[in-house]
Amino acid sequence: MSIRAITRLTGASKNTVAKLLIDAGKACAAYHDANVRNVKAARVQVDEIWSFTYAKQKSVATEKEAPEGVGDTWTWTAHDPDSKLIVSYLVGGRDAEYAMRFMDDLASRLASRVQLTSDGHRAYLEAIEGDFGADVDYARLVELYGNTIGAPGRYSPAECTGSKKIDREGNPDIAHVSTSYVERQTLTIRLHMRRFTRVTNAFTKKVENHAHAVALHMMYYNFVRIHKTKRITPAMAAGVADRLWQIADITKLIEDAEAAPAKRGPYENAS
Repeated sequence: MSIRAITRLTGASKNTVAKLLIDAGKACAAYHDANVRNVKAARVQVDEIWSFTYAKQKSVATEKEAPEGVGDTWTWTAHDPDSKLIVSYLVGGRDAEYAMRFMDDLASRLASRVQLTSDGHRAYLEAIEGDFGADVDYARLVELYGNTIGAPGRYSPAECTGSKKIDREGNPDIAHVSTSYVERQTLTIRLHMRRFTRVTNAFTKKVENHAHAVALHMMYYNFVRIHKTKRITPAMAAGVADRLWQIADITKLIEDAEAAPAKRGPYENAS
């Protein structure tokens, strides 16, 4: 839902809603960073989700007051297909630098060796080699595309004609080389966050606010939303939570963060 739609429903000002989003995003990101650790996953699938902030990349050059870093914005996700947990996520570009940052974070959260599957994005190769070395069973699933479905048009997808599994490291079980679960998770993200809809007027205006919205969604998905198949939350299935969270628990994270005393300056205690 767009911020303006929320203001119409609640009567709160746009600045108030935006500040709440920022506070919620910071609190949720901090909790995820501190508590989604030592995840005992056997398999992990990774993917990148496209969106845009302020304007689409091709239009940024013609915008007179476009902030720095706007345009195409990618959200990297690491999904455990067994527990359904989003183990790690990162908002930013789609280049090698962000791939390394993403893999740095993912590797720090896993308890043991995993089987890792990615798509054919080449940025993964060096990043996975740098963070996991030989301590991973990694394979790529490269999808093969043919001609555009129907008449070539603005939103006409290319036809997927097949896929190719490529061994890259270790001894991955070919039967489990798949990105189906993380791609289904991509659909969940697009359905839950209006700013991820491909043809939308509710796109994010600032990259920072986009990251805060993603953090809030990931917290809700991992800890609050009961998975229909598991009948518990992904966090409970993965062993990083021992109870079902409520929206009120996320609200308390925000309140606790606001109540935390700020660090004093070097001269505030001077007599």
